[in-house]
Amino acid sequence: MRWPDFLGSVRAKLVLIVLLPPLVMVPALAALLFYWGDAAYDRLLVSRVSAELITAHQYLERVLEANRRAVAGFAASAQLARAMNGGELRELLRQTAASERFDFVRLLDAEGRIVAGSGDVQPGRKEDWPVVRDALNGRKSVAIDVFEPAQLVEISPELARRALVPLVPTPNAAPDPRSEEARGMVIHAAAPVWDAQGALAGVVVAGVMLNHNLDFVDTINDIVYPEGSLPLGSQGTATLFLGDVRIATNVRLFGGDRALGTRVSQAVRDAVLGEGRTWLGSAFVVKDWYVSGYEPVLDSFGRRAGMLYVGYLESPFARVKHTIFVTLIGLFAFVMAASSALLLWRARRIFKPLESMDATMAAVEAGDVTARVGAVPGRDEIARLAEHFDALLDTLHERNAELSRLNTELDFKVIERTRELALALEELRAAQKQLVRSEKLAAIGQLTAGVAHEINNPIAVMQGNLDLMREELGGAASSVKNELRLLDEQIHRIRVIVTKLLQFARPDEFAGYVETVDVNAAVADCLVLVRHELKKGDIAVVQDLRAAAPVRINRNELQQVLINLAVNAIHAMAAGGRLTFVTEDWEGKGVRIAVRDTGMGIAPEHLARVFDPFFTTKKTQGTGLGLSISLALIERYGGTISVDSRPGAGTEFSVFLLAEPVFREQEGLETIAST
Repeated sequence: MRWPDFLGSVRAKLVLIVLLPPLVMVPALAALLFYWGDAAYDRLLVSRVSAELITAHQYLERVLEANRRAVAGFAASAQLARAMNGGELRELLRQTAASERFDFVRLLDAEGRIVAGSGDVQPGRKEDWPVVRDALNGRKSVAIDVFEPAQLVEISPELARRALVPLVPTPNAAPDPRSEEARGMVIHAAAPVWDAQGALAGVVVAGVMLNHNLDFVDTINDIVYPEGSLPLGSQGTATLFLGDVRIATNVRLFGGDRALGTRVSQAVRDAVLGEGRTWLGSAFVVKDWYVSGYEPVLDSFGRRAGMLYVGYLESPFARVKHTIFVTLIGLFAFVMAASSALLLWRARRIFKPLESMDATMAAVEAGDVTARVGAVPGRDEIARLAEHFDALLDTLHERNAELSRLNTELDFKVIERTRELALALEELRAAQKQLVRSEKLAAIGQLTAGVAHEINNPIAVMQGNLDLMREELGGAASSVKNELRLLDEQIHRIRVIVTKLLQFARPDEFAGYVETVDVNAAVADCLVLVRHELKKGDIAVVQDLRAAAPVRINRNELQQVLINLAVNAIHAMAAGGRLTFVTEDWEGKGVRIAVRDTGMGIAPEHLARVFDPFFTTKKTQGTGLGLSISLALIERYGGTISVDSRPGAGTEFSVFLLAEPVFREQEGLETIAST
């Protein structure tokens, strides 16, 4: 159709009717939306940070209350009462400070004078804080107080050093001649101590330093801004200010370090610290714009000592706001374009329904099997033809889909059969390995039993003749007593080796009864039994005994296994090192015992053979049966032993014990025992 003809056509008139209203309305709607939406969006962001600031304030109140309860609980404890009547008062205060994570704990008398403290104190000096006065009047009290540098030094020089925050030059901050903030912001709690007659006996005072207390602000940040709470890649931050200086924050500098020592802008400082107002709005924080909320923090004297801050990065929300505006304008444009396209499509169907059939046939020929003519208005021959044509294409598509489904099912069946065949092959290989191992153990057991039997007889003759020599020589034997002693030791060593051979060959004859065993106590007994070995080298022992579940096993056999593992570890650390015992519950099944050393480790080529009978890397000592017997003992009760080692990084043996034993024949042991 020529352009002049199109302008006079019905299709052109329909397009003009559809596009004229949007062309007038879209600019007006866009301007209204921008004006109203921008203000509403900003109010929404400020409303959110206001709610988050309330959450942070509530958390601060909970922290203060938790410290108040902790101090009150200690003040009412029987331990404190006993210590005040002649016990180790300072040690109790020190332990309480450590357990309750206080930076200092002090006991005052009924007049408010210092009696003792967790650190070095000056007894007799009177404390005159509002929280102390409340406690002297019988009330538990907690507040945030600011301690001057001299007061911090009096408590502890280390506490004074912890309080130091070097000031970082900050644009838009109020002038400040100082180079560092040496004061300390402290959670200050006090509670009265009553004697048995209900009279005031003293006051307990404790404090927690907030300078550099990163756990405090990180916890606020985690509560206010849990993972996933801020969309669009925004980041939440929390800060505690002493005055206008950040003393605890997770705001970052350009290098990634925390912005400790940076200061708030003078406008915010004047509003919050000067006027005592809560400040909500957009603020430039260190290096970027944040939707921010600040509120004053009051000390026990009612003075504005600092500020509590929460905020989140503004730029992602600003980008979204702009994106929304652009998207809405684009959506209007899209609606206009879609309307025009729809009108043109309708006009084409009205005047040229056969074009759709032609296009559909071309698309099907090109490979688009989903192409359809669709409904054609009217009930004439062309409409019925289009309907039959679509039905034919639907039938063809269903046949093709059925063939595709059958092919897919065939592929799945082939994959499933292949997987089953692979599993069968793996099971066959495992069975072959098990059979080979059983045959090896049977052969070794038969040989072991025979060798042990043949060695015992000559050893008995040798020991008898040696005893006869001593008896016959009498006093003359003193000249060769060292040689005789060496013969005794070597005969004893041969007997020990024979006993191990017999234990390996006939384990059932050495089995003991099953009893309930505390593995932690078993480890402690093991350390007593190997302490003579520990004394031979510079070896430190570490115990991490966390197992709570008991196990049922023969105690002597378990100790034999642990002693063997411990001795092996000690021998691996000839130049000294660290021997670690770990016990822990094992996935609800029982207990895991780990024996770890810091020796040279086991070479990779030896690691797979450490449990093989007679395998040893000790050329001058050992029979190579210790680990084999240990594994057999543990497997008898349904457990197992694993090893993890890297050259130069030490070795760890893990003993896995079931809470209730599952007795089973060890591979090949029944055959060995019968030989």
